[in-house]
Amino acid sequence: MNYSFKTFFKKIIEKYSFHRLLISISGGQDSLYLIEIIEALKKNSILNNVTYIYIDHQWNIKSQKQIIQLSNYITQYKSQLKIYQIAKHSLSEHNSRLYRYQILIHYAIINNYQCILTAHSETDKIETFLNNLIKGTSLDGATSLKLHRQINQNLHILRPLIDINRISINWLCRKLYLPIWSDYTNYNYYTPRNRIRNELMPYLKKYFNLKTEKNFSKYISICNEENEYIKQNIIKAYLKSRHKYLIAINHKQIIKQHFIVQKRIIQLFIFHNCNIILNTDFIKQLIKLLSNKISQIIIKCQGISICINAKWLYIK
Repeated sequence: MNYSFKTFFKKIIEKYSFHRLLISISGGQDSLYLIEIIEALKKNSILNNVTYIYIDHQWNIKSQKQIIQLSNYITQYKSQLKIYQIAKHSLSEHNSRLYRYQILIHYAIINNYQCILTAHSETDKIETFLNNLIKGTSLDGATSLKLHRQINQNLHILRPLIDINRISINWLCRKLYLPIWSDYTNYNYYTPRNRIRNELMPYLKKYFNLKTEKNFSKYISICNEENEYIKQNIIKAYLKSRHKYLIAINHKQIIKQHFIVQKRIIQLFIFHNCNIILNTDFIKQLIKLLSNKISQIIIKCQGISICINAKWLYIK
């Protein structure tokens, strides 16, 4: 058992007092290596209350056989395995991911789990970054796969393998004689992520830089650090501009800030109070109105009424 993993888990468990863990797995090599880590930690009494959960999207015609093999593998450790099967196998990759997280979070909340562990690797992090970048994304989208994410006061998501690439994990699986198998859906080029993995990344490594993957990972880490710094300052500015009693912010204070800060404060204000993510173009129009010093106006957007008077921007 790698010492760094033991140290990492001990620190995390002590910091957040985790007692109940939900481990999200698939039939891939990353999941099998995560299972190996978890079971080794259980032997050393570092972890106790652990449940595995497998969500079958039915993309693979051999999914039933994979479930049986995975179930047999988990059973040898005398651990619990919960299986969810998604009937709508025609869902897109994006919608399937959203659906999967909804199931995981809902199951964790109703069963009082404190932490969800996933087997995302460094390779997954880079592929997600490139996929989101191609679609057009912000810093938040570019750094969406992080080591730790807090869902609410009682639930966290951890990705302990996020700094290990697939090649290293494959080597570790073979060294430990883990029963890994190939999933042909990983070679389905209708999925953009598979094209990135099997065509784009090898091309970049061959013709541009052999260390492309490592350099992408460094860049994502820099983006993540800078984004966290920006977020902290946005929260401070938001709290200073917020009304003490009403759902309102002082737009006279906000308008003095840089445009990006203005945009993020308004986004945070609406999301915090209405759980709505405003369209960027709408926020730009809103900032333009604030700059024009309009004394009184009401704007309707996404089912809410945003009101502006001489001093305050508030929700009616």
